[in-house]
Amino acid sequence: MMRPEEEAAAAQVLADYYRAFSSLDAQAVWPYFHEPSQLVSPAGVVAMPTRAAVAAAFQPSMDALRARGFAKSELINLHVKRLSATTVIAGGVAVRTKTDGQELNRTGVVYLLQKTNGEWQIATIVSHEANDALRPE
Repeated sequence: MMRPEEEAAAAQVLADYYRAFSSLDAQAVWPYFHEPSQLVSPAGVVAMPTRAAVAAAFQPSMDALRARGFAKSELINLHVKRLSATTVIAGGVAVRTKTDGQELNRTGVVYLLQKTNGEWQIATIVSHEANDALRPE
């Protein structure tokens, strides 16, 4: 069972990551990632061996979002589960909105976070259909 303060710490890392992502500055998101890390999506797997690779992987998507009028991304329906003392799985739905307040899209997301030097870091992000999001047991 995960202690409430551990769950809160992992959730806070994800909230901070979403704030950084919403800046559309790829350099702002890399501190939240473990070295190495990976992105898994229906398009395939992107290995990111370094934090510099994280920024390089995110920049094209961020540029495309900027062109579509992106304002922010928010993680909703978050569920966090402890897998071990140093690993948690978290899932929810990423909701992206435009500057005019309209919803841009929704994506289901799963995060594997690894605790390294006392800090939770994103080791893997899996994106999928929003209606297939993780639900509590």
